[in-house]
Amino acid sequence: MWKPSLLKMLETLLQIDYQLMEWLNHDWQHPWLDAIMPHWRDKKTWIPLYVLLAGLAVYHFRWRGLFFILGVVLTVGVADTVSSKVMKPTFERVRPCNQEALPFEVIQRGGCGRGYSFTSSHATNHFAIAVFIAMTLGAHFRRMRVLLLLWAGSIAYGQVYVGVHFPFDVLTGALLGSGIGYGLAKAYLSRPELQLTKNT
Repeated sequence: MWKPSLLKMLETLLQIDYQLMEWLNHDWQHPWLDAIMPHWRDKKTWIPLYVLLAGLAVYHFRWRGLFFILGVVLTVGVADTVSSKVMKPTFERVRPCNQEALPFEVIQRGGCGRGYSFTSSHATNHFAIAVFIAMTLGAHFRRMRVLLLLWAGSIAYGQVYVGVHFPFDVLTGALLGSGIGYGLAKAYLSRPELQLTKNT
């Protein structure tokens, strides 16, 4: 049994979520964002970046770079599993582009998908990647740290803009992914034999 005070808080959060969704998806729009965001949030768009980072790691750190790549792959696997296989089936929140009873019209910019909405796997995965790389490879290339977080944040924002996720879906996904990326980066950094050093 939910307490009335808790129910009221949840209703307030839901209303805030709806208001932010209406503002980001419906009111704050621009033709160039309409053109860019469907591609910006597409994971296939970033394959060249992943290849570049992998090549950078192997070029500078040789075989240790391979363990770094495995660490990134593990991070994505854990983040996606937690978001897609645990969070979404547990909460079963319908995507905004599939809801008919919202108090505003959701502008759908691209495909909607039939999966659940909470949490956003895009936000979870990309923040997990960003935090893991920022704490590992970013120790040697410090300027990339802020860029990685901005990159992950822009993809999370794109999920709301195209209408496939609510703001709280991506916010919670960002926090979840950041925690996963942080935890796995700490585990990786606790093994000196795997750390990225050029003296190999």
